[in-house]
Amino acid sequence: MYEDQVEGRNAVLELLETDKDINKIFIAKGETHGSIKKIIAKAKEKRIVIVPKDRRSLNEMSKSNNHQGVIAIVPPFEYCEVEDILEEAKQKNEDPFIVILDGIEDPHNLGAILRTAETAGVHGVIIPKRRSAQVNSTVSKVSVGATNYVKVARVNNITDCILKLKEAGVWVCGTDGNTETLYYNQDLTGPIAIVIGSEGTGMGTKVKNNCDFIVKIPMLGKITSLNASVSAGIIIYEAVKQKSIAKKQ
Repeated sequence: MYEDQVEGRNAVLELLETDKDINKIFIAKGETHGSIKKIIAKAKEKRIVIVPKDRRSLNEMSKSNNHQGVIAIVPPFEYCEVEDILEEAKQKNEDPFIVILDGIEDPHNLGAILRTAETAGVHGVIIPKRRSAQVNSTVSKVSVGATNYVKVARVNNITDCILKLKEAGVWVCGTDGNTETLYYNQDLTGPIAIVIGSEGTGMGTKVKNNCDFIVKIPMLGKITSLNASVSAGIIIYEAVKQKSIAKKQ
């Protein structure tokens, strides 16, 4: 059976706090202090196999090149369906709050966006099956364990997914530097899906044409673009702010 791995102290500690299966944990020989000590104690408590391994072998195993002396071997990441994300919102009695990534290829960006999405209370993130980073050990580490909590759905076609969400009453907000509407002037309350385009080319034409509205982040300096994960964080938290204000009114 195919296995994946989670690397780094914080990511493995977060994993141990969940009910997810862990096949075994490799620990660098001689590492017994600080957070490694916590990992060993928690793993023993949950009766997870701990395998001491020399650091050179861990370096060869590592996919992130930054394992910090600990690698957990886990079953492959379980993606959900779009319907599961909508059901998550329904169970919480909340308007759907979704992030759609149209071709984010850098796993570090994906991990950072998942981390932001989880902290902001996003019900789920949707990614395409092709031409996109997938959830792997690097994404898990960068997300600092958010992959253990936030739902991620993979779809064949982002445009078809957007149409399905619109049928379910979700408004779709695209992001593009060439539009006129500033993100803080757009109503982001209610059922909302925020689309973040790829690092190089932004949203695809079909995706852009099927958004209900498109917003931009003002660029006031000499640099005319932001990292995709930074852009996502700014707009996600604008929606959080607006939803919070609307609740109080």
